[in-house]
Amino acid sequence: MATAEIEDTPAEAAFRLQVYEFLAARLSPRRPGEHLQIMGAGSDDLESGRRFLATLAEAGMAVPRWPERLGGMGASPEQAAIVAQELARFEAPDLYPFMVGIGLVGPTIMEHGTDEQQSRWLPGIRSGEEIWCQLFSEPDAGSDLANLGARAEQDGDLWRVSGSKVWSSRAHYSRWGLLLARTDPSVPKHAGITAFALDMAAPGVTVRPLRQMNGDTHFNEVFLDGSEVPDGDRIGPVGAGWKIAVTTLAHERASIGEGWGGVTNEQLAGLAREHDALHDPITRARLAGVVADLEVNRMSARRAKASARSGRAPGPEGSGAKLRNGDVLKRLSNLAVDIEGPAGVTGGDDWQTLFLTGPSLGIRGGTDEIQRNIIGERVLGLPPEPRVDKDRPYSESRRAPGERPPSP
Repeated sequence: MATAEIEDTPAEAAFRLQVYEFLAARLSPRRPGEHLQIMGAGSDDLESGRRFLATLAEAGMAVPRWPERLGGMGASPEQAAIVAQELARFEAPDLYPFMVGIGLVGPTIMEHGTDEQQSRWLPGIRSGEEIWCQLFSEPDAGSDLANLGARAEQDGDLWRVSGSKVWSSRAHYSRWGLLLARTDPSVPKHAGITAFALDMAAPGVTVRPLRQMNGDTHFNEVFLDGSEVPDGDRIGPVGAGWKIAVTTLAHERASIGEGWGGVTNEQLAGLAREHDALHDPITRARLAGVVADLEVNRMSARRAKASARSGRAPGPEGSGAKLRNGDVLKRLSNLAVDIEGPAGVTGGDDWQTLFLTGPSLGIRGGTDEIQRNIIGERVLGLPPEPRVDKDRPYSESRRAPGERPPSP
């Protein structure tokens, strides 16, 4: 079994033994130095992930914090941490393709969806059978997400959606998309948005993958041309989409903040030993700095989890964790390719993929600039940036490219 970071209570020790025995009977122990897991980079092996989730689902361990009635364990934060610690001891596929559903959409539907929607969508999310994507960002609505222009117009029991989305992770094989669309342009931009579940196979939905510099086709453009959405697939009240978006984004920052991949200190040190780089004092200093920051991140994550024991929803600490993890990833990957020398840019191995993936963390899940704004406003108490269009109807504040902004 994994060693607990702090001493377990007798009840926690018994729970840990139960988890370990379940996993040990079904999974193989993790071998050090195995393939790096880098936030899904280059990984589209869906069936391995589904088999793994099905194995965990026997005991609700695929989603331990979910209620038992929804296929989870009803685990406390402490118990969920024990499950994660024990799982880290065993071989596992890269589950990144499933994490939008499990980590973001699932909790959002549990908070804002109806009982019927929970019964209909959560089983497929939990098992990985139905992959979800986020249809939030647009070409003119990235950091300023509330500026989105995709339009949903009601037609009886249907909504007809038109517009475009971009940077939608794994949309090219997603079954459903969590969609934000504007349903009322006559009110301020934050108030006129509604959330929907979009069937990605519906007529009028076109998905175009975007190839990245690490060779992955992780992100996509999505075009909507009068796509029909039943009103029963609307999540939350009409006009409440911004509240639902905030819930989803908080879970997104928290999930990215918890970790960006499966790289361990031992793997990085092993790379340095393999290339006989530990004799260099500069390399040793850089390695020590990265290891120290990884430990700081781990301890900060423990503190965030401790604060969540009261049941509080994810807060601005997720923004700090995302910034720290993005920074250490870039320094770690830079160090790795420097250690490899010429092979670091020509070899095409996992370390090079990690290096090429690193810059994307400053954008995905909300830009670094937005995370700093969140910390400044919600943690440091600094005044918010001026928003001259906050109370102006969206139809008046939206302007064509090159048009002068309205007078405040």
